Amino acid sequence: MKAEDLQRLVTVAMPYGKYKGRLIADLPGAYLAWFARKGFPPGDLGRLLALSLELDHNGLKSLLDPLRPRIPQKPG
Repeated sequence: MKAEDLQRLVTVAMPYGKYKGRLIADLPGAYLAWFARKGFPPGDLGRLLALSLELDHNGLKSLLDPLRPRIPQKPG
């Protein structure tokens, strides 16, 4: 794992498939487990999916919360 991979989980979207456009960090655990059974795609995407599965499986996805981009709130 590269240090920047955690940041990429909350900024990179799934490029294809049922969850196209959803952030890698927000993919359902069952979908990640399906990839694990079928085989992760090669390269960076596969590495990110595998990392997201590890975090999900071990209940650690909340570690990504501080890394998520902040949406500015409108003055009220």
